[in-house]
Amino acid sequence: MATKRDYYEILGVDKKASADDIKSAYRKLAMQYHPDKNKSPDAEEKFKEISESYAVLSDQSKRQQYDQFGHAGIDQRYSQEDIFRGVDFEDLFRDIGMGGMGGRGRGGGSIFDIFFGGEGGGRRREGPSRGSDLLYELAINLEDAAKGKAVELEVPRTETCDVCHGSGARPGTSPKTCSTCRGSGQVNRTQNTPFGRFMTTSTCGTCHGTGTIIDSPCTTCHGSGTVQKRRKIEVKIPPGVDTGSRLRVPGEGEAGGKGGPPGDLYVEINVRPHNIFTRNENDLIMEAAISFTQAALGDEIIVPTLDGKAEMKIPPGTQNGHVFRLRGKGMPGLHYSGKGDQLVKIKVEVPTKLTDRQKELLREFAQISGERTRGKSIFEKVRDHI
Repeated sequence: MATKRDYYEILGVDKKASADDIKSAYRKLAMQYHPDKNKSPDAEEKFKEISESYAVLSDQSKRQQYDQFGHAGIDQRYSQEDIFRGVDFEDLFRDIGMGGMGGRGRGGGSIFDIFFGGEGGGRRREGPSRGSDLLYELAINLEDAAKGKAVELEVPRTETCDVCHGSGARPGTSPKTCSTCRGSGQVNRTQNTPFGRFMTTSTCGTCHGTGTIIDSPCTTCHGSGTVQKRRKIEVKIPPGVDTGSRLRVPGEGEAGGKGGPPGDLYVEINVRPHNIFTRNENDLIMEAAISFTQAALGDEIIVPTLDGKAEMKIPPGTQNGHVFRLRGKGMPGLHYSGKGDQLVKIKVEVPTKLTDRQKELLREFAQISGERTRGKSIFEKVRDHI
């Protein structure tokens, strides 16, 4: 499958471009590649590509979603119709004599009617459509990421109305076929422009594209067929998840249109920073402070792990910065069995306050070891070893 190009690259604008810059770039490219003006074989595809780029980047919410998640943030969240909903292409080109290019906003037809329409340039009323996917961001601590956890989320979403079962009509009544568009949801129109005659299809103003008229709307959903609810959903967090992991919960997204299936719920994980451990893939890294006497003579110390406390042996002569490995004490694998390791980095602490007796003992130690604590520069110490 071909990788989709970057929307900013398609329009030739910087990622910090203003709304006016994006609009200006689109208008210039649209006039260049409109298939009724440009007869190149690839003009139609380029026109679709730049139109989709503009539809996303001109909408603040969609642009923010795209900047954060790339094409996945758009493709998983919006249908093709959702991407173009609310963009008034008609108004965009009216002042340059190309209003017939069409736009779904304020009475215009979808810009894709020019390319994807059936014979005669029109499209029949759409049937059931899948609901949009939802994204829920969930913050958890490292312990929950290691052991897994069942959490209950309260998700705001659109659901099918329980009273009218999605028809939008009051119980005991039914929607009627629209007499203006005869149930198609769209009407055709012809318009002359400087670039030729355009046959475009626009949303029916009587039924607003539904193809039906509801004389007695449902009092619960007011004829929409859907209602807004906050639904409690239990989600199982598997052991081993990390920041950026996404869990898919099928069928728990927005309600579908006209009886279509619901979308999915995606739970994106954010693991909070831990006060002891730093994670590196499935290994955990921590720092353990010991005294210089423990480092010199060796000792056994207690270190924390995600499974509780563990004993660790410090061999005599351990140096500052040495790293010990506790195997199997790290994070579990998300897609495989086994665990990572816990890495313990040693920090040898040097006392800052010494008693006279401690100083005396250290000087005695230095003399026994053949060291002098005073009177020699670094140069002299190096020279003595040459």
